[in-house]
Amino acid sequence: MKKQRSAEFKVKRAFGPVVEGEALVSTEGFSPRYDLDRWSGLISRPGHALEGHNIKDKILITPSAKGGIAAGWAFYDIKHKGIAPKAFVFGVTNPVMVQGAVFAGITITEGWLRSPYEFIKTGDIVRVDTRRKTVSVVRKA
Repeated sequence: MKKQRSAEFKVKRAFGPVVEGEALVSTEGFSPRYDLDRWSGLISRPGHALEGHNIKDKILITPSAKGGIAAGWAFYDIKHKGIAPKAFVFGVTNPVMVQGAVFAGITITEGWLRSPYEFIKTGDIVRVDTRRKTVSVVRKA
């Protein structure tokens, strides 16, 4: 009998509270300045892989964070407006985005030790455990 792989992966770095929520998964990077309508929480850039999806209260899983200082400050803006995700799960990010998420109080991780795309899909309920540095599927959609 074939052994089933765990629906969990480790991350290199993690900060913030432990959170659970619905996954919003993209193979395209994310910019809070250029991809997001910062009044509604909708991914609004035409042609983006998540165009039309709302990030509010989701666990956003994306390969990279795009942007600099203004993008990092955008995290505080969306948190203040009540349209922020519960967590950002990035394959790669930068210090400014991490600072923005920490300042805003949004859970953030970086550095996948296993690709999430083979077992996490949009709509799955996932848990981001910053203490254990894991992201795991709680329930499949």
